Amino acid sequence: MKSFDNILITGASSGIGEALALYYAARGCQRLFLSGRNKERLEAVQKRCQALGAEAEIKQIDVTNRENMAAWINDSHQKAPLDIVYANAGISTGEETSDNIYNTFNTNVMGVLNTITPTIEIFKTQPNSRKTLVIISSIAGYHGLAACPSYSASKACVKAYGEALRNQLRPDGIQVNVVCPGFVKSRITDKNTCPMPFFMSAEKAAQIIATRVDKNVGLIAFPWPMRFAAWLISILPNCLSDYIYAALPHKV
Repeated sequence: MKSFDNILITGASSGIGEALALYYAARGCQRLFLSGRNKERLEAVQKRCQALGAEAEIKQIDVTNRENMAAWINDSHQKAPLDIVYANAGISTGEETSDNIYNTFNTNVMGVLNTITPTIEIFKTQPNSRKTLVIISSIAGYHGLAACPSYSASKACVKAYGEALRNQLRPDGIQVNVVCPGFVKSRITDKNTCPMPFFMSAEKAAQIIATRVDKNVGLIAFPWPMRFAAWLISILPNCLSDYIYAALPHKV
């Protein structure tokens, strides 16, 4: 990360988003624009970033609101030309009810689109910025999971879209990275009742993500044993993957 970077992060009030904000604040980020739905948690993150020497501006906003998101992103860019934008906000589904399913896709898919679409428009007309776009997906996006159908499907969608955008936007000088973490400490994993192998702190995840984004890795999936297992299952015939998933523990 260059010390002059201006960075925007959605879902910055907890989990990976919060950890990323603190990581960049501690490393000389010039200006942070942070959003979230919970004002109190967001203000607490802002204070911690400011204590680390960063200028941090917060916005309580719902990523599913297309017009408000576009206005906030454009306003942030006018205040300080954006270098890195993280489409990080996301939720788990919980019980697969009709309302929860729609809410999952609205947040995890449309929320990402509402973040990256106005950003791409800005980056295409911005000649002198780093122009890095980061989409937070999940290891769960490698293959549909019976334990969380809506969540895994929503993460698969943004994973595929981000990977496609990486090559499409390369001629415009826009770097696109897709992040697929495993189990990371967050408000989502706090609710999990299933086993969580290779469980990782948000701080460790943020360090891995930011370091690899800086190197423009492209697909940032970790930890590697989970990445390998998810990839392997995704290429197996259905008769084998069905057998494996049937043997795995489910949420209760």
